[in-house]
Amino acid sequence: MQERTGIITFKGNPMTLLGPALKVGDTAPDFQVVDTGMAQVSLASHRGKLRIFSTVPSLDTPVCDTETRRFNQEAAGLPDSVVVLTISMDLPFAQKRWCGAAGIDRVVTLSDYQDRSFGLAYGVLIKEITLLSRCIFVVDAADTIRYIQQVPEVTHEPDYAAVLAAVKALL
Repeated sequence: MQERTGIITFKGNPMTLLGPALKVGDTAPDFQVVDTGMAQVSLASHRGKLRIFSTVPSLDTPVCDTETRRFNQEAAGLPDSVVVLTISMDLPFAQKRWCGAAGIDRVVTLSDYQDRSFGLAYGVLIKEITLLSRCIFVVDAADTIRYIQQVPEVTHEPDYAAVLAAVKALL
């Protein structure tokens, strides 16, 4: 397993990412995660749509909460050809509870808790804490990665405007 250092920090402490360093233009790797009903979800599950994969450490933390609420709000202004998928290591039951309490109805939450498939395939699993780093991948309908934003400090929010500009450029 490839280990990468010097890319992110968590509360100022250097962390190690496990998995490959994906690049814009790469074919998006397949993965197996579960939705809030424990159904299997893979890359093919939303093929044909423009996908925004937002990886976060845990929905039960302030920055992840804010980020997911913001993407839920922004998704309302995007066409049906775009789907926002937030992936974390949270248990599906916790995700379902959180989405209900937060009124999340546009973002699809997915859990990578079973085998860390997404985190390892996309190079965003943090070795030291076994959580996903804060990263955004925009994948087109043909499964090509078109945009990546790895947030350098895990406790910071992504640049939403840059993500939305990348998405809108592909519509």
